[in-house]
Amino acid sequence: MSAAWLYPLILIAGALQAWGPPMNGALREAVTNPWLASTISFLPVVAFMGLLFLCMPRPFPTADGVAGMPWWAPLGGIVGSFAVICGLIFVNKVGAGAFAGLTITANILMSLLIDHFGMFGMEQHSLNLWRVLGGALMVAGVALVALF
Repeated sequence: MSAAWLYPLILIAGALQAWGPPMNGALREAVTNPWLASTISFLPVVAFMGLLFLCMPRPFPTADGVAGMPWWAPLGGIVGSFAVICGLIFVNKVGAGAFAGLTITANILMSLLIDHFGMFGMEQHSLNLWRVLGGALMVAGVALVALF
């Protein structure tokens, strides 16, 4: 079965991600404290995920699965929270376009390294001229967005 039907959903998810930093920036402006704003921002996510788990509690993890989990696996949320906190604090200073461009470009460049080295259990996809060129074009594009 082709995964092509996933691409529209992924594009929608990416478009919705652009809403997060400006919404969080408005939240920070309203409550002033960026740490309180971060907490408020995460509470609906925790509530929503908790509700989904209550509605669909299976499958449960196995003891072998948990025991075999890499130490860094549960830290993805903390890593992601750094981007949320940066959005809360900085999006109003640099603008939504520059903020999104910088974070997306940094994401692409780091993803190229993750792919190249097969980090975090990912299948290895070696760097080649076209992938490097794509990363360079991202850098050039975000420079244009940020500067103008």
